[in-house]
Amino acid sequence: MTRGEENNGKLAQPHDLPELLKKLRAQTPARLLAGRSGAAYRTSTQMELREAHAAARDAVGAELNLLTDLGEEFIRKWNLFEVSSRAMSKDEYLLRPDLGRHFNDASRAEVKKHCAAEQDLQISIGDGLSVTAVATQVPRLLPLLCDGARARDWNVDSIPVIRHCRVGILNEIGELLRPTVAVLLIGERPGLATAESLSAYMAYRPKVSDTDANRNLISNIHSRGVRTEYAAQRILNLAALMMKTHESGFQLREELRTGAAPARLP
Repeated sequence: MTRGEENNGKLAQPHDLPELLKKLRAQTPARLLAGRSGAAYRTSTQMELREAHAAARDAVGAELNLLTDLGEEFIRKWNLFEVSSRAMSKDEYLLRPDLGRHFNDASRAEVKKHCAAEQDLQISIGDGLSVTAVATQVPRLLPLLCDGARARDWNVDSIPVIRHCRVGILNEIGELLRPTVAVLLIGERPGLATAESLSAYMAYRPKVSDTDANRNLISNIHSRGVRTEYAAQRILNLAALMMKTHESGFQLREELRTGAAPARLP
């Protein structure tokens, strides 16, 4: 008996297999059991792959436009302002990851001007490797985070949106603003499943010497991964745990509620 042949203790009959395959494929965006024509994918699968690859390239190459991507009303309501890393262009950003980990001089001044120091929760947004992810996920996720933080009586201040941003810029945010917990919402490297995946990197009192080992990550925030509401809940709960334990990184285990899971596609 192979996996999938048993259903509630009964052997699957041949006429049941197509439905079983549909259920299996609904559990993942991966292209499982897509079929073939001779030794190659079917034409429809080939076209889907080419479309996904084009979307991934567009997401990586696109430049952030705060007004177009997020909208004037959203910018005003959530106190967003644009700053930049030391990378002067998208090409330089891709070739020099180190430049994306630091603000340029003008942006350092802007961050200090707009953001209050020593907030409970400092949220930042970075374009990362997918502007598409930022434009798609942030409008739904950010209000849940801000409202949830204020419901817990946490201070939340203005939010920088960082052009040409790498994860390591969390350290500089910690140096400039000294928040208790810093959260960076950043576009993930696109794959052939989706170009709309966002990550939330988090750190307790980040400092210049911190590495990835000092940070926590909630990744795959998109419609077929970690759903927005569940992502917001996890981010807020993890921030609360950091504040309670005074630590973050590999030594901190996220406390997931029993039964809590991202919703699946029908």
